Amino acid sequence: MVVLLLAISAHEAAHAWMSHKFGDDTAYLLGRVTLNPVAHTHVIGTLLIPVMMFILSHINSPFAAIPLIGWGKPTPVNPLRWRNKDVANIMVSIAGILANLLLATIAFVILKIMLMTNVDYRLSGSTQEPIFLFLIQMLIMNLSLAIFNLLPFPPLDGSRVLDSILPASMRPVLDLLEQYGFIILLMLMYAGFLDVIISPVIRIVIDLLRAGVR
Repeated sequence: MVVLLLAISAHEAAHAWMSHKFGDDTAYLLGRVTLNPVAHTHVIGTLLIPVMMFILSHINSPFAAIPLIGWGKPTPVNPLRWRNKDVANIMVSIAGILANLLLATIAFVILKIMLMTNVDYRLSGSTQEPIFLFLIQMLIMNLSLAIFNLLPFPPLDGSRVLDSILPASMRPVLDLLEQYGFIILLMLMYAGFLDVIISPVIRIVIDLLRAGVR
């Protein structure tokens, strides 16, 4: 949960920061450009869903292999204030994903250096476990959130990117997703579809992390 709160806070703060860079200070004035999790906590996405998934992961359910994921309180933006609105919409939409990928990359690099240089053997037992646990979870959590948010279902960021790049003729499809996206997303989560998407990517990254390590 500590890592999840950090990942969600970075994700939402990145949305707010990017929107401010394009001329909209709505989220900035509301104090959303911060890593303080209090500013970004969503009752369902940050608390209820992660707790439910944690419980379900310890029993025989489709969620057993899915990493703990969630989302934060939506970051308010005013597109009317944006400069270069088409570019701004895409950049603000993917800013959170990029923030999660940055945190995952940082965790990956630190872990790789520690494994390649045998730093882990020079750490005391009481220090080694929490450091490795934090870094591994930061890698997996942020990578999972980045993939999760690329899905084209509201309220996820992938739907906003689609809204920017698809032609007007696809508007009815987007309206349908807007209306039923959250329900579809919950059904996919229950069916274990997220595991099919997320787990293979995580396995590849973990294999890269182990590569060349004796």
